[in-house]
Amino acid sequence: MTTTTLYLGWDVGGWNCDHNPASRDALVVLDESLTLLGTPWRGNLRQTLNDASSTRDLLNRLLALCQITASGQERVVMAIDTPLAFPQALLALAQGQPVDALGRSQDNPYLYRQTERWLFARGVTPLSPIKDMIGSQATKGMHVLARFAPHRVQCGQWTSEQGELLAVEGYPSPAKRSVAFAALLERVRAPETVVTLLHQPTPKQQDSQDACFCALLAWSLEQAPAQIAWPPAEMPAAEGWIFVPRDALSD
Repeated sequence: MTTTTLYLGWDVGGWNCDHNPASRDALVVLDESLTLLGTPWRGNLRQTLNDASSTRDLLNRLLALCQITASGQERVVMAIDTPLAFPQALLALAQGQPVDALGRSQDNPYLYRQTERWLFARGVTPLSPIKDMIGSQATKGMHVLARFAPHRVQCGQWTSEQGELLAVEGYPSPAKRSVAFAALLERVRAPETVVTLLHQPTPKQQDSQDACFCALLAWSLEQAPAQIAWPPAEMPAAEGWIFVPRDALSD
C-alpha cells in the first residue's frame, strides 16, 4: 500500500483546557495538494494522549477527531505550536550551575532558548515557557515527543521509532504576517463553511486558524523548504528550533 503523507497542525492548549473558552487544543490536517481533510477539531487532547498505546494509535485517534478514517499507512508531519524543549541554562541551574551574568530579559538564557533569542534579533518576539505562563502547553508538547516521537534526527526535528511521525515546533504568529504564507492560505482547498474560520476567525476560532498555519508550516518543510528559516549549525540541538517563514524575519 502506498504511504500518504499528511500535514498536521496542532495549536496546543493547557493540560486542563476543557472549559477554557479562549484556548484549547486545535487540529487541522492538510494533504500534499493543500486540500483540507476532514474537519478542523478543537477540544482537549489530554484523554486522547492518555489512551493512545503507540504512535500509530495516536495518529489514528488524531485523524479520527478530524473526521478522517485512517488507513494505518499514513505518515504525518506535525508542527506543534508550543516550546518543545526548555533552555539548557535553566536545566543546568537546576543542577547548581548558574551562568556568570544576566542582562536584558530577551537575552536571559534561563528564560529563553537560543532559538528564541535568535528570533528576537530578527524582529520576532516568541513567548518564554518560563515567564509567559505557557508551561502547561510546553509540557504537553514535550510529553507527546517523549512518548510518541522520542528520536531527535536533526536540530528541531523528532521522529517515532518507525518513522510514521515527524514532529517539529512551529510558530503561527510570524506566519500570519508572511506574504508567502498568505499566498499558501489562499491555495488551501476547504469547504465554504470552513473558509471563513481560516481567514477571519472569531476569538473562539483563533486556535483553529493557528493550527492551520502550523499545518502550512509542516507542509512547507517538505514541499517549499526554501520558504522556511532553518537552524544554523551552531544552534544547540538539545534546545530545538522554532520553524517560521523566512519572509517574516527582519534583517
